[in-house]
Amino acid sequence: MIINRAKYCSYCQCPKSVWLKNNKNEEFVVDKSVSDRASSSNEICELECKLFGKFVDVTTVAGSDDPEILVAKTKELIEKGTKVITKAAVEYDGAYAVIDILKKEKSGYSMYRTKSSTSPNHHSYIVEISYNKYILQKCGIDVVGTYVINVNTKYHHKRRLHLNQLFKITSVEELVADEIVRVEDNIKGLKEILDMESEPDIDLNTGCHSPFDCGFWKYCSKHLPSPSVFDLYATSIQKKVDYYRKGIVTFEDIREKCDKLDHMQKLQIEHGIETKETYIDQARVREFLDKLWYPLYFLDFETVQMGIPKYKKSRPYQPTPFQYSLHYIENPGDEPKHKEFLASPEKDPRKQVAMRLASDIPETACVLAYNQYFERDRIKDLAKLYPTLSKKLFAVAKNVRDLIDPFAEGMVYNRAMGNSTSIKSVLPALYPDDPSLDYSNLDGVQNGNDAMSIFPKLLSMTKEERKEAEKDLLEYCKLDTFAMVKIYEWLVSATKEK
Repeated sequence: MIINRAKYCSYCQCPKSVWLKNNKNEEFVVDKSVSDRASSSNEICELECKLFGKFVDVTTVAGSDDPEILVAKTKELIEKGTKVITKAAVEYDGAYAVIDILKKEKSGYSMYRTKSSTSPNHHSYIVEISYNKYILQKCGIDVVGTYVINVNTKYHHKRRLHLNQLFKITSVEELVADEIVRVEDNIKGLKEILDMESEPDIDLNTGCHSPFDCGFWKYCSKHLPSPSVFDLYATSIQKKVDYYRKGIVTFEDIREKCDKLDHMQKLQIEHGIETKETYIDQARVREFLDKLWYPLYFLDFETVQMGIPKYKKSRPYQPTPFQYSLHYIENPGDEPKHKEFLASPEKDPRKQVAMRLASDIPETACVLAYNQYFERDRIKDLAKLYPTLSKKLFAVAKNVRDLIDPFAEGMVYNRAMGNSTSIKSVLPALYPDDPSLDYSNLDGVQNGNDAMSIFPKLLSMTKEERKEAEKDLLEYCKLDTFAMVKIYEWLVSATKEK
């Protein structure tokens, strides 16, 4: 059986996952957001291949995806002395590797791993690069340099892309030297796992969630009680595994044996074990509410983050707002009103959003966001970009306050929140039986990733498809700010003097 880089990396994260992928793939839970990111990643990696000018793509010239044909074609190109080869295929003793870029040097070849990320030295990259280098060397190819190509987030886009500025090249030679010594034993272990007839007896470990979440988590953790130690608030996977191996599994175990829990963890454990009413520190919540004022505006942005910047004066992966929703209450006791805006993807959405936002929010308004830093930073970005609007937008940014504070700081806790203080955990905990507040009842767009994915696709939609997609985007963003209104109203009601 031929093994490849994907199987090798999975083995290094958790050997059991490779066996399961081969024998019980129906148990694998697909993360849609991962597949959405993969499409964007492929586009960036294809562009990185152009860094060294003219190149020969093995898959193109071979006209086949058969590994044997690709390996033969790669060998032919190397023997010809081809200067830059992309998607080079090599195989040694059943281990197959595809090298993103091979660049001919005086005394051998440099190998490059193309990545859509911004960090060159993530351990998972070093693992896969070491595997590739090992196979290359076993095939008699002298590897004289080992590099990672990443996106440079400091790059500012102008009128056209400058690839040598958009991307950065980093040598990882020393890191690979430390890792490559493990490759031979790992390949041997991987082959042994794949040859096993029965499922490996490997218990839960850090590989379940590091460096990536494993799609077999639900299958492998089905023996755990609910809730369990793996649900503990603000705790690293390493610490959770350490507790688990000490026999600390249930919330009762945690309460009995762990004496270094913080306030939020204690609340979670107490409410997880006992049936309790929603906890509220009324004095602290009143103090939080007293710092707010009217008119009160509830703001939420939807953004898109493009690895390849499209708009002038934008940076790779810079959150670009294309939509917002506003609910607002002008005076105490008033019914909330609503405004919204969705930019056109045909033009830079930032200017469209900035102009409308500056007219929609008064400079003196108190602005509530759920995670103020994100919304505040987007407003500041727009203020810096458009000087004529900067005074107004900076004033608005200065007045942003955070509705997450009562929950993130442990002033309010409900068992249904579990280990999260996100709006999608808090809202159903406070309003468990209100279908109008249920994100799963929305059509088309049910989370920020959906919105981020759909907006760029509006350009290629039919008129009818686009109209429906725009409606879905507006409904989703509207629910975000309506949810904030409902949470605010709950806090006000819960702290009223009896």
